[in-house]
Amino acid sequence: MKVKFFDLNADKPLKYAVICARYNGKWVFCKHKERDTYEIPGGHREDGEDIEATAKRELWEETGALKYHMKPICPYSVQKDGEETFGRLFFAELLELGELPPLEIEKVELFDELPQEWTYPEIQPLLVERIKKLSFIP
Repeated sequence: MKVKFFDLNADKPLKYAVICARYNGKWVFCKHKERDTYEIPGGHREDGEDIEATAKRELWEETGALKYHMKPICPYSVQKDGEETFGRLFFAELLELGELPPLEIEKVELFDELPQEWTYPEIQPLLVERIKKLSFIP
């Protein structure tokens, strides 16, 4: 598996949005109902949906975030089994969390340090490192 990052203005066929988020100085991670691991909020773009709308929808669906500041960081790709798919990485500082919608996420957890049990260990730690490298974390 290979992950590549691109310039923010790169014209790529974006299929998903992933949002590295912080709340009160802690990392925000989701635990899916069917998994025992943690993941960064995000998901697939719906037909006709703008990628920023995807990011906002997924952030609410997976964290219950009501108020936040979100910024697009860059497109990235994941190459696996000869196929390359593209997404956009965002960073969000959450200001207010509401009720978690009754969808696929079981719970949201806040971490001082990054979790050890990742759902996508070959991808998501690299996304967090990209955020850290660009100094979006105080």
